[in-house]
Amino acid sequence: MYSANDRCDHENDVEQLKNGLPALHSPVDTLESNWAYMVITALAWNLKAWIALSIPESPRWGEQHRRQKREVLRMEFKRFVNAFIRIPCQVLTTSRRTIYRLLAWNPYLSVFSRFVSVLRE
Repeated sequence: MYSANDRCDHENDVEQLKNGLPALHSPVDTLESNWAYMVITALAWNLKAWIALSIPESPRWGEQHRRQKREVLRMEFKRFVNAFIRIPCQVLTTSRRTIYRLLAWNPYLSVFSRFVSVLRE
């Protein structure tokens, strides 16, 4: 009964691969360079999934954190790049530490900060 809904989800993934992340468009003419382009695209897609799956969930905010994790996992690639990669940041270096100042706000900064806390551990 609900198998059509499952199929639609795969159609969305194929659409993202074709348009959002141009994995199926080979920009060059040699077979090796096309292979390298596909590998780079697959790594970017896997990075998105790895970040989404490694976001921690605290027991107090468990439902909200699970919802945010699922949202990041199902996010289109262009939106992921704008929310997590293209964050304007000012880097200040002092004698003993490096300070990163985020210069803009987006709704995913709380998720991003939880992910950064996992990287620091």
